[in-house]
Amino acid sequence: MTETTAVALPTEGPGAPPRENGELVFDAPWQGRAFGVAAALVEQGQFTWSDFQAALITTVGHADTDGRDTGQPACYWQCWLDALALVAEAGDLVGSEDWSARCLELAARPVGHDH
Repeated sequence: MTETTAVALPTEGPGAPPRENGELVFDAPWQGRAFGVAAALVEQGQFTWSDFQAALITTVGHADTDGRDTGQPACYWQCWLDALALVAEAGDLVGSEDWSARCLELAARPVGHDH
């Protein structure tokens, strides 16, 4: 049996996900999936939570600098997805061209096709 690493999410600060009544807030199915992919990759040892968190803080900082509202779930989870791309590319899990192509392919799916 392999040992897994649990992910402990911050509750405050630039890397803290949006919450309502203590529960994570997802506005769309892709947001929950992006969360799950990052958590699973950390648990599998593909990259560390601290590396992901640093990338997330960076992407949130860039969004704030650009004037986007990272307090809104849609913006925050886009930053999460951008951070996931950064660590996946840095860890040679996927190339940036493959990542972009796959994101475009998934985004082109018809409404209601969320699996």
